Amino acid sequence: MLKFKIIPVTDYEQNCSLIWCDQTHQAVLIDPGGDVPLLLSAIKDNNLDLKQIWLTHGHFDHISGSEEIASSCHIEIIGPQQDDLFLLNALSEQCEMFNFPQVKNFVSDQWLSEADTLKLGNEQFEIFHTPGHTPGHIVIIHHASKTVWVGDVLFKQSIGRTDLPGGNHTQLIDSIKNKLFTLPDDYQFIPGHGPSGFLGEEKQHNPFLQG
Repeated sequence: MLKFKIIPVTDYEQNCSLIWCDQTHQAVLIDPGGDVPLLLSAIKDNNLDLKQIWLTHGHFDHISGSEEIASSCHIEIIGPQQDDLFLLNALSEQCEMFNFPQVKNFVSDQWLSEADTLKLGNEQFEIFHTPGHTPGHIVIIHHASKTVWVGDVLFKQSIGRTDLPGGNHTQLIDSIKNKLFTLPDDYQFIPGHGPSGFLGEEKQHNPFLQG
């Protein structure tokens, strides 16, 4: 069975998720945006074996803890899709622009693409490529628990912003309606910021997605 804990990090209250297979105690961090000591403590407190870092997209508030954790734990950074390479290459500039603690640029060990699969212990995940908020944004789907990590594509009663470099509103709406919303209504989504929700509720009532 998959278990997870949502850990908001930094002043941006970005939802980093610590997920693990309860049979093997193997774990992954999704979008470790900062507050590295807090995240490492959560791994230790739950007696977990951290195997990888998975990234939904390349914005600083989602990735800034990645290199430090990967180096200290000797693990790989996986994702997002390669079209976000320009954001990883500009990480230090992003941090400076938004007055965020400075970290150095890095490159992921593996990129992800549409329909790729990931494994964690006995659990399997599917990848959708969902551009719009960023060109290389991906979402991570765990069908067995009906849970999807959506990064900054979708929020409860809102959608991701598209006014940052590489953003495209038309692409974002297409990614949500024609990819994310192909999943069943009872799938829970974990956004990059704010509360979780259910896809069915957003299909029916999200004011940015009607019509």
